[in-house]
Amino acid sequence: MLEAEAKFKSTGLQFGKQAVAVTGVGSELDKYATKDGWLGRFPMYDWIGGRTSVMSAVGLVPMALEGFEIDNFLSGAAAMDERTRVPDVAQNAAMLLALMWHYAGNGHGEKDMVVLPYKDRLALFSKYLQQLVMESLGKEKDLDGNVVHQGIAVYGNKGSTDQHAYVQQLRDGILNFFVTFIEVRKDRHGMAFEVEDGITSGDYLQGFLRGTRSALYESGRESITVSIPEVNEFNVGALIALYERAVGFYGSLVNINAYHQPGVEAGKKAATKLLQLQTQVRENLSATAGKTAEEIARSIDADPEDVFHVLRHLAANDARIRVVAAEQPGDEMFSVAE
Repeated sequence: MLEAEAKFKSTGLQFGKQAVAVTGVGSELDKYATKDGWLGRFPMYDWIGGRTSVMSAVGLVPMALEGFEIDNFLSGAAAMDERTRVPDVAQNAAMLLALMWHYAGNGHGEKDMVVLPYKDRLALFSKYLQQLVMESLGKEKDLDGNVVHQGIAVYGNKGSTDQHAYVQQLRDGILNFFVTFIEVRKDRHGMAFEVEDGITSGDYLQGFLRGTRSALYESGRESITVSIPEVNEFNVGALIALYERAVGFYGSLVNINAYHQPGVEAGKKAATKLLQLQTQVRENLSATAGKTAEEIARSIDADPEDVFHVLRHLAANDARIRVVAAEQPGDEMFSVAE
């Protein structure tokens, strides 16, 4: 945001007149936007996690600005909510999905989830599921405080083009995964393109999906197929809600909290600590005599490896930082020009 603001300023434009904030009431960003007269502010509750914020102002504001029908999106999610409250397991798609994950990974995430959406407009869906599933289910302890190291690793890309990067291993290699195919039944609106007489590109795509599924099945590879009629706001809303609910159900099945992220918070704290270390390292550089990373580390009671990488970063981005090369990286001397 600060870089964008600086770019606006450099071209004589007022950033605030075109800036919108989506943030919690009273947050630092909220105060900043108020002070600088931003165009608008959309509040969000602080208990909404990033991975479950698609249906809050975080997702809806940019979606609306891009021209999507957000009411239809929310209607799709609401319809899925209703279906995932059905107590009959066989009629509850989210519970079925969670039970499939539990079965495939023996309740301990022993197999990775490979997501293959067969539609260009869903190319980023596997990346979305990476955050939703891994951040929600990747937990060290269960609700009783026992160390369990739960989680399901997620990766994937678009079928059918990108699948060629890894289907060879999926069919013939190590069996440490299960596949989720995302099928879209409607090819496109308007005239279909015929690749051959009577055979459209959409027909080929369907053939690739079903053919790949059969090939994996023949090799004893497990897969799940999720089908939607077409890619539109309603169905995407339903699809996202389906996976949000499935994650919640799976969390209950393995007795973990799917809605906190202590590991992420630990990473943020570590990043802040490293930035503070960078300031200390810079202050301990001398203009008269070079110092090794270990010497600087001893003087500020820090990890020599962290100090070494901070120095390398500073030297790569600040022309005043001088480095005298040595045979061993640990013997390199760092100083600062006056």
